[in-house]
Amino acid sequence: MSDTFTVRAYIKGVDQTPRKVSLVAALVRGRTVADALVILEHVPRRAATPVKKAIESAKANAMNNHGLDAKTLVISTLSVTTGTRLRRFKPASRGRALPFEKKTSNILVEVSGVEKAKKKPAAPAKKTAEPAKADKKESK
Repeated sequence: MSDTFTVRAYIKGVDQTPRKVSLVAALVRGRTVADALVILEHVPRRAATPVKKAIESAKANAMNNHGLDAKTLVISTLSVTTGTRLRRFKPASRGRALPFEKKTSNILVEVSGVEKAKKKPAAPAKKTAEPAKADKKESK
């Protein structure tokens, strides 16, 4: 039968902490792509948007670039890792500056599915004489 193929999408620099994003990612890990998108539509967390975009991107890569069937797509890997940390400072009393870090996340989505069944080329149409044009000329 057909082999399964794996396609990935990687989103870097999501401006949210990995801990918050991974909570949303855990909801849809291992599900079909269609189910995951429906679930993420109804999750009231801000982190649902970048996870949804990453899954949609992996789905589009699988369908358009690799010719996989959209109905067979399953999320095989969904991992959230730490991205770059931006060092910032917050003003404090007596002229001090207290450091803090703005954390970012990277989202990796791997989708696996089966290749679409390729259609056989259509048989060439046989050309026939067109009697309709001849009838029109005679009726005038």
